Amino acid sequence: MHSDALAARERFFANDYWVGGVIGLGYVGLPLAMSLSEAGLGVIGLDSSSERIEQLNSGHSPVDDVDDDRLRAALDRGAIFTDVEKELVDAHALFVCVPSPLGRNREPDLSYIRKAVATVEEVAGPGMLIALESTTYPGTTEDIVVPAVEAAGLTIDEDAWVAFSPERVSPGGPFGQSQIPKLVGGVTESSTEVASAAYRRFVDTVHSVSSSRVAEMAKLLENTYRAVNIGLINEMAQLAHELDIDIWEVIDSASTKPFGFQAFYPGPGAGGHCIPLDPQFLAWRAREANFATRFIDLAEQVNSRMPAYTADRIARVLNSAGLPVFGTSILGVGIAYKPDVADDRESASLAVLDELARRGANISVLDPVVGRARIRERDFAAVDQGDDLTGFAVAAVLTDHTDLDLGAIAGAVPLVFDARGAYRRRGISAANVVVL
Repeated sequence: MHSDALAARERFFANDYWVGGVIGLGYVGLPLAMSLSEAGLGVIGLDSSSERIEQLNSGHSPVDDVDDDRLRAALDRGAIFTDVEKELVDAHALFVCVPSPLGRNREPDLSYIRKAVATVEEVAGPGMLIALESTTYPGTTEDIVVPAVEAAGLTIDEDAWVAFSPERVSPGGPFGQSQIPKLVGGVTESSTEVASAAYRRFVDTVHSVSSSRVAEMAKLLENTYRAVNIGLINEMAQLAHELDIDIWEVIDSASTKPFGFQAFYPGPGAGGHCIPLDPQFLAWRAREANFATRFIDLAEQVNSRMPAYTADRIARVLNSAGLPVFGTSILGVGIAYKPDVADDRESASLAVLDELARRGANISVLDPVVGRARIRERDFAAVDQGDDLTGFAVAAVLTDHTDLDLGAIAGAVPLVFDARGAYRRRGISAANVVVL
């Protein structure tokens, strides 16, 4: 290694006063900023939303996994939140944590990443690490981030390093960000080494891989594995219904095997910002390589069909009671994409209720976690626990929040359709509950 490059790298490792710059302060970036601060490191957080910056600086967190006390403690330690890009010049490392959605035709939308990389080009300086965390297709770090760093007048491995380290956030989950092992893959061996050293400053376990492409694909494999297995169990649930077999008992029975089986559970569809989207990054990249991703495509077909299938099953439950969907009052229980979070992005629960509304049902929603304001934003009437529920013909349990009083719901509403197996899991027996 060139002596100047070696000296720059050693300065990076040896620097006691170390500042992480975080671009994007949402579900990924804000918890990352908290981990940096709690490890005794400096934090400069950038977000393009001035409203979000004002909210953060007033000590109010917009993210479920970061409570106000934790945020205020970071502010007391000197964390800076800003919408001024140039303030990032004082950072030793930049962590890009911006959204990476799909476009209208299910192709990767890299507009947020490109905007963040334009910021990198403006503020990157000698001795800086740039790490992309946004989920994307293999090759993005090399194709988009490296040219921006070079356009800033920097040379990879001599005075700057570039890596990919996929976010592994699980909102509402039991693991803090610093506890989840970090995959780190640099665009060069030296970049991998420098990036791994950076993450070890605030993450308990770092697993270094041979390249940024490996790290990018590993992230997609993680969520594609889940999407394919969710598709499998959703198809098995439909088959079990046709054969008059209890799929939940089948899963419990198969789970007694101590090897070779991992339980997945059916539901109204795959939701959230990862499972429905990430496999499509891989499928899109595969199409560029003229490769057919048959498992991914089939799982997508099954999972995307599940909201309509769930609505069909609810319609049949109503029909068995002599009721139509049109004009009938239905209570949707839970609209978040997973239990105990207020996030309804890409929620299959919402898709079910939208389908029932399209068929003419009168929809109200009970979700104590998402809250009344967000329910009204979705154009549904909001209901609270403790309200009179006797006017509803059926309650559809679509997201099983811990705080839901499922016994009270079954006691008040004549029919309950349980799309999550929630009553069985909690040991609540009710004759009027029909399970997916």
